[in-house]
Amino acid sequence: MRSVSASTIGSTITPIVALDVSDRGAAQAIVTRLGRSCSFYKVGLELFAAEGPDVVTWLRDAGKSVFVDLKLHDIPNTVRGAARSVARHGASLLTVHAAGGSAMIRAAVDGANEGAAGADGAADGCGILGVTILTSMDAVGVGQAWGRKDVDVIDEVMRLAGLVRGGGGVGIVCSGHEAAAVRAAFGDTLGLLIPGIRLPGGDVHDQRRVMTPKAAADAGARWLILGRAVTEATDPVAAMELVSSALAGTA
Repeated sequence: MRSVSASTIGSTITPIVALDVSDRGAAQAIVTRLGRSCSFYKVGLELFAAEGPDVVTWLRDAGKSVFVDLKLHDIPNTVRGAARSVARHGASLLTVHAAGGSAMIRAAVDGANEGAAGADGAADGCGILGVTILTSMDAVGVGQAWGRKDVDVIDEVMRLAGLVRGGGGVGIVCSGHEAAAVRAAFGDTLGLLIPGIRLPGGDVHDQRRVMTPKAAADAGARWLILGRAVTEATDPVAAMELVSSALAGTA
């Protein structure tokens, strides 16, 4: 097992389909329907809380890579232990809140490395991503949450990205609208995971800062999170093919 860093993640743009469902049966239905068109899945809070880490093992056994999106935020020792446990089950990526600070992020990195060392089939380790500003929030929402009147979302994302790099994280989660600025400032030292991806003309649902796959890729994304744009499509496989076509030639 090797430690994961920005220098080891490569540059291929990877679509990740979100299993934002309430149980393993619903997740299996999505995975079965998508078949070979998707090799990377996100397990978020709802599914992880319902099924526990066994859902990660199941996906790994099915030959899939797994992004566990728990957005951990606690004291460093607690986060280290949680990251160790998640990585032990074979996760390839795990999120923590960047606002937890560099010490907490470093603890997550250390825990993930410890857990991945004993995980079957996790030779590439488990990378830690720092969540910056949720794509469901805009400047007004961030200002209300943080007690500030004037908030520049890009400035906040850049500040938090610096904490992630300082803590040894493999990358950050930000919207596509901040991606170009982060890429310009940090280059290849941080991989960018972009949620809120929508196909052209698609519903934005509960996201405020969304972007198409090609626009996100052009802005410097390394991973793209696809949710209802794929899982609720009439033909999910066709939706994935549209994403692949949009990404062709952008890497």
